[in-house]
Amino acid sequence: MTQIENYLAWVKDAHAMEKQAESMLEKMASRLEHYPDLKARIEQHIEETRQQQVLVQSVIDRHDTSSSTFKDTLGKISAMGQAMGGMMADDEVVKGAISGYVFENLEIASYTSLIAAAEQVGDVEGVRIFEQIRQQEQAMSDWCLTHLPDVTVQFLIRSEAPGVEAKK
Repeated sequence: MTQIENYLAWVKDAHAMEKQAESMLEKMASRLEHYPDLKARIEQHIEETRQQQVLVQSVIDRHDTSSSTFKDTLGKISAMGQAMGGMMADDEVVKGAISGYVFENLEIASYTSLIAAAEQVGDVEGVRIFEQIRQQEQAMSDWCLTHLPDVTVQFLIRSEAPGVEAKK
C-alpha cells in the first residue's frame, strides 16, 4: 500500500472508532441514574463525538473516498456487546468509568498516529482536524481520570447502603 492508501485506511478506522464511541457512550449515559456529574460529562462528550465524526468524514470526503460502512457497523456491534456485558456487572458504573478512560486513551493514540500520517502525506487540514479532536479526547481522558476516584467512592458508599442501587 502507498502512504496515502494507509493514511486513508486509518482515517476510515477513526470514523468507525467514533461511531463505536458514540454507541458506547449513548448506552452508558442511558443507564446512568445515580451519577449525575458522570452522566452530564458523557452527554457532553457524545455531542463532541458526533462533531468529530463530521470532521473525520470531511477528511474522507476531501480525498474522494468513502467511510467503511462495514467497519462502522462492526464498531457499533462491539460497543453494544461492551454495554450489554457491563449491565451484568454489579459494579457497572465503576467498570464503565474505567473502560471510558481506556477508550479515550486509545483514541488519543489513534489521533496522534493520524497526525503523524497526515503530516507525512501533506494533509495540512487533516493535521488541524486531528489535533482538534485529540485535544477533546485528552480533555475527556483527563476528566475521566480526575473523577474516577469520586465515582468509585460514590459507588462504594451506595453499595453498602441497604436498599440503595449502586451499579448505575
